[in-house]
Amino acid sequence: MGHPPLEFSDCYKDSPDFRETLKCYELELERTNKFLKELIKDGNSVIAAIKGYSLAVQKFSQTLSTFQFDFIGDSLTDDEINIAESFQEFAGLLQEVEHDRMMMIQNATTLLIKPLEKFRKEQIGATKEKKKKFEKEGEKYYSLLDKHLNLSAKKKESQLQEADDLLDKERVNFYDSSVEYVYQIHQVQDRKKFDVVEPVLAFLHSIFTINSLVVETTQDFMPYKQELQLSLQNTRNHYESTCEELEELMMRMKEPSQICKIQNFLPMEGFLYIQEKRALGVSWVKHYCKYHKEGKQLTMVSCEQKPNTKQAPTLLTLKSCIRRRTESIDKRFCFDVETAERNAPVTFQALSEGDRKLWMEAMDGKEPIYHSPIHKQAEMELNETGFKFVKKCINYIEDKAITQEGVYRTVGSNIQVQKLINTFFDPTNPGNVDFNSSDIDDKTITSALKFYLRSLSEPLMTYDLHRDLMCAAKSDNLDFRLSEIHSLIYKLPEKNREMLEILITHLVYVCSCSDENRMTPSNMAVIFGPTLMRAKEETVAAMLDIKFQNIVVEILIEDYEKVQIINLTGTSGNFHKTILAKPSLEVCVSGRLHWRKSFQSFSGSQEIRLFIHPSIVWTHFFHVGSRGGGGGGALSGAYLGNQVGYTLDREPVHHRSDFS
Repeated sequence: MGHPPLEFSDCYKDSPDFRETLKCYELELERTNKFLKELIKDGNSVIAAIKGYSLAVQKFSQTLSTFQFDFIGDSLTDDEINIAESFQEFAGLLQEVEHDRMMMIQNATTLLIKPLEKFRKEQIGATKEKKKKFEKEGEKYYSLLDKHLNLSAKKKESQLQEADDLLDKERVNFYDSSVEYVYQIHQVQDRKKFDVVEPVLAFLHSIFTINSLVVETTQDFMPYKQELQLSLQNTRNHYESTCEELEELMMRMKEPSQICKIQNFLPMEGFLYIQEKRALGVSWVKHYCKYHKEGKQLTMVSCEQKPNTKQAPTLLTLKSCIRRRTESIDKRFCFDVETAERNAPVTFQALSEGDRKLWMEAMDGKEPIYHSPIHKQAEMELNETGFKFVKKCINYIEDKAITQEGVYRTVGSNIQVQKLINTFFDPTNPGNVDFNSSDIDDKTITSALKFYLRSLSEPLMTYDLHRDLMCAAKSDNLDFRLSEIHSLIYKLPEKNREMLEILITHLVYVCSCSDENRMTPSNMAVIFGPTLMRAKEETVAAMLDIKFQNIVVEILIEDYEKVQIINLTGTSGNFHKTILAKPSLEVCVSGRLHWRKSFQSFSGSQEIRLFIHPSIVWTHFFHVGSRGGGGGGALSGAYLGNQVGYTLDREPVHHRSDFS
């Protein structure tokens, strides 16, 4: 049963029946509006689901198209060719269907969503606006009517006439808004019959069209499907007919007599694990190796194949083979092979002791050569040879390995490192090593430098200062931590401080190339913290302090521009000056620039500490002269370079009484 019609004449009467009928239409309008909201929401969900399905199918088809079958043998049967091409056929079929589906999805919003949203906005939205106007005008009219009826009859005739005219005007406005509202309701009721149904029909038509295309494609696919099914069945039959023969052959190959026959007939080959040094440590990688004794050729194929790539075998020419001593490595069954192609020996691990013997017999292997131990007290001190060794290592690294990724982090061959150290520190001919020799690589030199520093009888930063340095590193006050560490550095013995300055200057330079070598001050400190510092007694507490050792070294590297450890000799008098960054007193240089310095009191030829801001570049160092009287002094002959727009010249800097 439908709603009774709304007559325009009823708008004038505004009867209770009219209001009741109008309320029924309003409820229907609200129900329609709610229905359209749900329809639009569900329509978007359907479109998104179809789009997601289509994208998933397209990705599936791409995966199919990229796969290639590999077959055994040098030729294929027709059935195998058909099977090999099947995935490309499947992919082409799916892509054709999904192309049409995506075209439909792209138009789906235009066909379904936009027309429905337009109807809600233009028709239902307009009806709501008309309703607001109708209710507003009605409230205004009836309010005025109540006031009009309460007018006193004793008022002047002109006032009563004016009130009557105003009421008539409001009645007309109310009537107009009521008629317009009823008209708009009829518009919505009539238009929704086609404005709502047509978009849904168009959307369903596009879906059914795609489905019909899928049916047609399926019919076209049937002959190929039947042909492929036949090829699959033929291939399965071939497999079942040969499977039994393959199994019998496998059982024969397991017989001991057959294994001995193969070993005697073929070159030495089998699985070996090879030690590889990587950025995060040492890794043992499984290889299949084959050794031809006639040409001393060793072929290695990694068993860790990367996806979608086929790694070429590695070919090495054998020079020598030496059994690895048990105490020199934490793996069993190991042996080292020196080759013509690699500077460092290659360490192999066999599968058993017997397997190692077979490999060493095939390669004419020898027992290890025991090098004489290093005499630490005589040769691993901060002596002239040690300084020469460190400087030579640094020069080589800065010339040839400064941008190498993981420099100082990657570890060299222990054999090569020991060989380099023993040769360089040979008491009969110390320092006689050519670092450019082909037998020495970058990792060997960096490892040898670290080995030398670790092997000092006392760490470079000394046992005496270790506790104080740890306390400074543990301080919560960053300024105190910085100044205290720098203060402690100058308590080091002269040779230790000189070596530290050489090393830290080098490490700063290495870290300046961290974009290429990936060695930041933090990374470098992890390596050199335990190298430059250690507690006198190895305890659990000392092990826990290693991270603070790293902090000390990181500060020395990262804040090097603030604290330059430089030893200077004055031009008049034997004065030692050390430049550090520590803000203190304000000094005027030639009346042109105020910058911060601080002086410790001095007299005669005592040591001076000059704290200077790092933004000043020194191109020539001044001398210190005595001015007599009260231990005062003057700094003269200073030449400072041009920095950040300031010009400093050689005019004297006069002593102030608050320097001391």
